[in-house]
Amino acid sequence: MLRYLYADELHKFPALADGMFRDRADQFKTRLGWDVHVNEKGEERDQYDDLNPLYVIWEEPDGSHGGSMRILPTTGPVMINDIFGHLTGGDPIRSPLIWEVTRFCLSRTASPHTAGAIMLSAGEMMEGFGLTHIAGVFDARMIRIYRLIGSSPVVLGTEGTGRDQISVGLWPYSAEDCNRVAERAGIPRELSRLWFTTAFGPTKQHRFALSA
Repeated sequence: MLRYLYADELHKFPALADGMFRDRADQFKTRLGWDVHVNEKGEERDQYDDLNPLYVIWEEPDGSHGGSMRILPTTGPVMINDIFGHLTGGDPIRSPLIWEVTRFCLSRTASPHTAGAIMLSAGEMMEGFGLTHIAGVFDARMIRIYRLIGSSPVVLGTEGTGRDQISVGLWPYSAEDCNRVAERAGIPRELSRLWFTTAFGPTKQHRFALSA
């Protein structure tokens, strides 16, 4: 199932949180060779994890971490502006209607539908919170995954080549895309909406302060 958890709620699911940060270290440091910090616990964390972001986590039936991503509003500090702003022409992406997703991570044992389930959550957030776009930083291998899922971004800028290629992109809201991603992930929209509503209530209230 999909869980939507703010950083200050992760203590309620210690095994799930530990698996997420350890799988991030395995994916970004071990497998991709990125220059990221891994702490003494074997966890990959950065300064954006200290901002009480929202995490979307796919929880496997045994309670373990299958995959996840991190969400922050672009009205505050975000990677696309702080680190990769040169890829967008130097113009910051800053809007209460655009949120950033980063650290898209899949465990080595993730089931085939996990990536689609996580992308589906982005559609649920756009629909549920009235967002116009999701913005993200992604590497070259993710382009193929996005195509298979059925939700490819509009690429704003790219640097590097091959395995080292990094891009910034925008995903506009599309009900058609949401339904297509849900179908390919094998998750009924009714179930996906239930997970979202369970997390944020029938009034769909998030906890981000959004000042443009």
